[in-house]
Amino acid sequence: MSSAASRVLVTGGAGFIGSHLAERLYREGQRVRVLDNLATGRRENLLALPDEIEFIEGDVRSYEQVHRCVRECDLVFHQAAVPSVPRSVRDPLTSHAANVTGTLNVLLAARDEGVRRVVFASSSSTYGANRELPAREETPALPISPYAVGKLAAEGYCRAFFEVYGQETVALRYFNVFGPRQDPLSEYAAVVPRFITAMLEGRSPVVHGDGEQSRDFTYVDNAVAANLLAADRDGVAGETFNIACGETITLNALLEELRGIIGVEAEADHGEPRPGDVRNSLADISRARAALGYEPAIGLREGLSRTVESLRSAAQTAVLPG
Repeated sequence: MSSAASRVLVTGGAGFIGSHLAERLYREGQRVRVLDNLATGRRENLLALPDEIEFIEGDVRSYEQVHRCVRECDLVFHQAAVPSVPRSVRDPLTSHAANVTGTLNVLLAARDEGVRRVVFASSSSTYGANRELPAREETPALPISPYAVGKLAAEGYCRAFFEVYGQETVALRYFNVFGPRQDPLSEYAAVVPRFITAMLEGRSPVVHGDGEQSRDFTYVDNAVAANLLAADRDGVAGETFNIACGETITLNALLEELRGIIGVEAEADHGEPRPGDVRNSLADISRARAALGYEPAIGLREGLSRTVESLRSAAQTAVLPG
């Protein structure tokens, strides 16, 4: 980010990635406004931030609410979403409304209010059934879940708004972001916090399928750094970038890593594969390196250790008396 203070809007800023991003922006001297409907975000995620952070409870599905929040903002970091493949399979209408209509509302408001750039949180799920690995940005998208379809449609809107209206946009395809503040207890919880919480509680972590499916896990600080780079780099408007570590690991190997970090011998409980889940995921991040100057500073093991420590600390705090 440039050193000059700007007013920035973080949609979904009380959520997992959004709250980390809001905190980093504040530390860098930006004037931060957060829009969140608290459906999956939590006010507690913003407790580390001072009162001068402007929090607005509202919904990106309302153009009027988004328009009011965008006023006087130089940048918009659009993180708000219904962020679950299984939930989108169960409820595609809600997923579409938040992820596609919500993005269109953000882009319209940004265009109408003269926002310099919108940085959009997309997803590796857009590659879907395409088995070409590592996935490159030019790899054909074959989404296999309503969530992935919505993210791809929102990317299309970002590109169209740049081409037709000159509204600067950058889309970041996140690959399996994990870290502190990711909800481990939700019915739709992501695999890393779900595995860690089960192991800390002495339960068997549930693996959907044989565990040989692979993922390119990305620590949240890497995703935050990518957003800041995407906000300021010249010559990248209208583009899409993979944000990942460029390394892959199976879920069975992930469990083995966590056994070593936590110090337990938990055995996996294998269940049925989930509809809409991709089998393997691995990113080519050469374009992000070259155009954004992106480099994943936190590797998998360090990120897992930090996440374990955060969840362990939260569990200990929860059982303290008083």
